[in-house]
Amino acid sequence: MGYKPAIKIRTYPMKILITGASGFIGSFLVEEALRRTWKVWAGVRRSSSREYLQNPQISFIDLNYSDKETLERQISEHVSRYGKWDYVVHNAGLTKSLDIRDFEKVNYLFTRRLIEALQETDAVPAKFVLMSSLSAYPNPESAYGKSKLKAERFLESQTDFPYIILRPTGVYGPRDKDYLLMLKTIDVGWDVTAGFKPQQLTFIYVKDLVKAVFLALENPLSHKAYSVSDGHVYTDASYTQIVKTALGKKFTIQIRVPLFVLKIVSVLSESIAHLTKKPATLNRDKYKIMKQRDWTCDNLPLQQDLDFKADYDLERGIAECVKWYGDLKVQNK
Repeated sequence: MGYKPAIKIRTYPMKILITGASGFIGSFLVEEALRRTWKVWAGVRRSSSREYLQNPQISFIDLNYSDKETLERQISEHVSRYGKWDYVVHNAGLTKSLDIRDFEKVNYLFTRRLIEALQETDAVPAKFVLMSSLSAYPNPESAYGKSKLKAERFLESQTDFPYIILRPTGVYGPRDKDYLLMLKTIDVGWDVTAGFKPQQLTFIYVKDLVKAVFLALENPLSHKAYSVSDGHVYTDASYTQIVKTALGKKFTIQIRVPLFVLKIVSVLSESIAHLTKKPATLNRDKYKIMKQRDWTCDNLPLQQDLDFKADYDLERGIAECVKWYGDLKVQNK
């Protein structure tokens, strides 16, 4: 009989760092890691809400991306005490800001510093997943998209660093504030659409995005980038109809806002934001994203390489969102 090496069975839980853990997507990532009984470190700022991070099994870490030496020291101390993380999901990022330069600082420079700190402290994980965006590919117009693409390009230059880049399209689900605003608008009877030319849209339900992340973590493939969607293409009109049906709304007043009007509103909104010192959801950079008509993407590589299949189409996902929205209304009465 030939020699057969012993099979190593791992008896301790996987250790994972999830940055941006207090946000919409991050909180669902944490929940899935806990469901798998992994040891979870949630990367959150001290000032961030922990509303959805109440499980006592969660460990918290406030990484200082602004100072390279401090960041390296934090990771080095962590490794010394707990060992290095098996997996890192870098989900932290900036989607709106008063200063457009902050996109590059947070989405690119902070990402680069984290990767370099992991390398310098001998804490390179078995897999690093970067949460990018469809806005980054292939030729971004917005500062947000450009900052995400720059982070991708840096990561792709790290030939000895095991990574997967995920570019989700429109992510929706319970706890998300942007799509909640759309639900509220339609619920009160208004169907507001930007531009007269129909948009081609793609979506991914948050639980399916989480599914894709964990498939990427546990798959031996590396140095790959994937678009993430549910595999379907919708129009802005079909999206609205699905929401109306889920809400039980038979009639809404449709308003199509010309793009030039939307641009003016975005400039005014940004000006008000600077006066109030509070970042606006609608601004000139977000306008560059909203004016785009084609948000289609190909998730076939994700299906083929990671055996990914979305569990939620838009109808099923919106139905869960509407249920969550209904529960919120009851709680707020």
